[in-house]
Amino acid sequence: MASSSSQSRQESGLSEEDYDLIHGSESGWVDARTSCNHLSSLSAADLTHIPTPNTPCNTCQHPTENWLCLSCKEVLCGRFVNRHMLHHFRQTNHSVALSFSDLSVWCFSCDAYLDAQVIHQLRPVHQLAYILKFNQPPPLRPS
Repeated sequence: MASSSSQSRQESGLSEEDYDLIHGSESGWVDARTSCNHLSSLSAADLTHIPTPNTPCNTCQHPTENWLCLSCKEVLCGRFVNRHMLHHFRQTNHSVALSFSDLSVWCFSCDAYLDAQVIHQLRPVHQLAYILKFNQPPPLRPS
């Protein structure tokens, strides 16, 4: 069964890229998920050592809008550049990635953001990326 976003794209008659450009840049509040069934692949990766947030895309060397695959630690550009992280997900089924732009975590399989401060497995890599990017620990989140 197609996801609602995939179904909406098909009904619009737009290519995936054009649909993302029109609808993917919507602004507004996003409720990140507090759980995800696709985190099991993270156990193989050592997430206490990650590339710095200014690492360019491993494929095209684009300097910005890059994502860190949390399964294999490959750094690839996002859907608004050359879509290398999306292609990586489709080839490897590595579902979870961290954005070096805003430090959000996305699950491609869930088609949703994940709350890295609530999900225990994601908290250490989120904190490390924050320190590498801002030279200080992230602020404590109110309970």
